[in-house]
Amino acid sequence: MRVYTILPQQHWRDVGPAARTAEAAGFDALMTVELGHDPLAPLAFAALETNRVELTPSVVVAFPRSPTTLAQQAWDLQANSGGRFVLGLGSQVKGHNERRFGIPWTAPAPRMRDYVMALRAVWGAWQTRGKLDFDSPHYKLSLMTPDFSPEPTGLPMVPVTVAAVGEAMLRVAGQVGDGVRLHPLCSRAYLEQVCLPQMMEGMRRSGRSRLNFDVHGGGFVCTGPDDETVAAEMEKARRRIGFYGSTRTYLPILALHGLEDLGGKLHRMSVTGQWDKMAAEVSDDAVRVFAACGTYDTLAKKIEARFGGVADSIDLHFPAGTPVGLMHELVTDIHRIPHTFAGFNTNW
Repeated sequence: MRVYTILPQQHWRDVGPAARTAEAAGFDALMTVELGHDPLAPLAFAALETNRVELTPSVVVAFPRSPTTLAQQAWDLQANSGGRFVLGLGSQVKGHNERRFGIPWTAPAPRMRDYVMALRAVWGAWQTRGKLDFDSPHYKLSLMTPDFSPEPTGLPMVPVTVAAVGEAMLRVAGQVGDGVRLHPLCSRAYLEQVCLPQMMEGMRRSGRSRLNFDVHGGGFVCTGPDDETVAAEMEKARRRIGFYGSTRTYLPILALHGLEDLGGKLHRMSVTGQWDKMAAEVSDDAVRVFAACGTYDTLAKKIEARFGGVADSIDLHFPAGTPVGLMHELVTDIHRIPHTFAGFNTNW
């Protein structure tokens, strides 16, 4: 199984040392998130400090950005990393698109399908120096002059992975994506019973192979050297589960485990601004539905039980100051867990 870890984003001078340490520890990918800071700039700094690891936002919010604008950023990251960039895309929910980004909302799954295809049309025009001619219900692109076209790289096309929770977006991920980024509020049962069947249906529609499709995540990992640290990590996961569970989009995941009443209560608490009280509503049993929890000596077994056979890659984050040798040992143990993904098929 492949292992990702997160890069610092607030202070760019921290990126280089963190990236070098993670590569030395054997991580397969360095990731950023789109929260309070830009998710792409730190990856550029990491590209210059590393030689092997993948570099990926997990995820960048797609719709507020023009496909052509994001295509250019991805192109430069791919070129300057020597072909190690993977573009993780997410749709975000209606409220954020309309009220945080100020853009009109449309059905996200067909729009995401068009977005991914628009990216590839732009990249194809740049790589071949051909005409840009993309016409879809959401994006119509027909102008690309030489002065606005970057040089062909000779590298594979940028892989695109799609964040998905609902069935329609899961099918889109399988149909047009090179992988999926599953939400942390995802159980093994939801992955097996809902996610994989829908993604496989999407792959069937487009003739894509599961071997070339990276299933990433689908839960939390709570670990540390001792039980006290694991408990502290579970508290962090508990807060995030409370926050995510308050969003009605994720109610079907909770309902699969008989937690629909919890979802309703969390949503009502969000409406009244009781954010600091949500975590107390999430039991230890609920945390373990969504997380692999265990000390370092049991970590690989816990991850295999939670993710093995269904996911290809996971996130794993160690506290600052953890020895590189210890991280390398634990990552190596996780690498021994079998997975299906054999590599992206992004040849032109």
